[in-house]
Amino acid sequence: METKPTEISSSKMYGGNNKRYKHYSPTLGCTMNFHIYFPPPPSTSPKFPVLYWLSGLTCTDENFIAKSGAQRIASSEGIALVAPDTSPRGLNVEGEADNWDFGVGAGFYLNATQEKWKNWRMYDYVVKELPKLLSENFPQLDTSRASIFGHSMGGHGALTIYLKNLDKYKSVSAFSPIVNPINCPWGQKAFTNYLGGNKAEWEGYDATCLITKCNDVRATILIDQGEDDKFLQDQLMPHKFEEACRKANVPLLLRMQPGYDHSYYFIATFVEDHIRHHAQALNL
Repeated sequence: METKPTEISSSKMYGGNNKRYKHYSPTLGCTMNFHIYFPPPPSTSPKFPVLYWLSGLTCTDENFIAKSGAQRIASSEGIALVAPDTSPRGLNVEGEADNWDFGVGAGFYLNATQEKWKNWRMYDYVVKELPKLLSENFPQLDTSRASIFGHSMGGHGALTIYLKNLDKYKSVSAFSPIVNPINCPWGQKAFTNYLGGNKAEWEGYDATCLITKCNDVRATILIDQGEDDKFLQDQLMPHKFEEACRKANVPLLLRMQPGYDHSYYFIATFVEDHIRHHAQALNL
């Protein structure tokens, strides 16, 4: 099995290149794809800091690269964008594709503990395997300078991964994140199947629970949430996270955006603010 990444496509954009790679992931037990946007070669620093993007339910490594328009500002800021896939694929586990909100395309960026879903280890893939793969194979990337952001399920992933690894990431932001999955239908379904009935284990992948244990968050957390998002009330509940941040004295900028929904139109509108938010932290 080829664990080294193989380039499968390349497209020039804003002076840089969107490149797609595939590799065999020992963590997940299958072949995975990921995208890197490399900005134009820098005139000063020889290496690019890395900004990881985690996509939401039903997405792949392609959605953000094709739809967000983030490359323009990443190019001007000299930041490499890395977009992994959202779950293992091709394992043919019974029931893996029965629902759009669980299984394939819905890895929830956790390490499953239930035997049936033992390959669903997206947390280890994003936090451990992928950064190591990047540092070993792409000398133009400085993986020691990294930040993370995401959308919906990926916003959940970005927030929880950041809060559990404050030493690894300089900053975090999210669009429409699932901030309190133990209290919403998407999260309860995923956690029951991936993690079983141990609610204490669920809390380890819930940003609203994790924030109560964090007293050393330095960088402001940025969240954009559309007010016309159909999932706002039942699934996303950003104000629960806002309240937890206030109690924990964690700096949060929650921006409720009137008229915007859950789509990539929303992401494309505000992604420049997010890239600049991370550029500030990465280039300190």
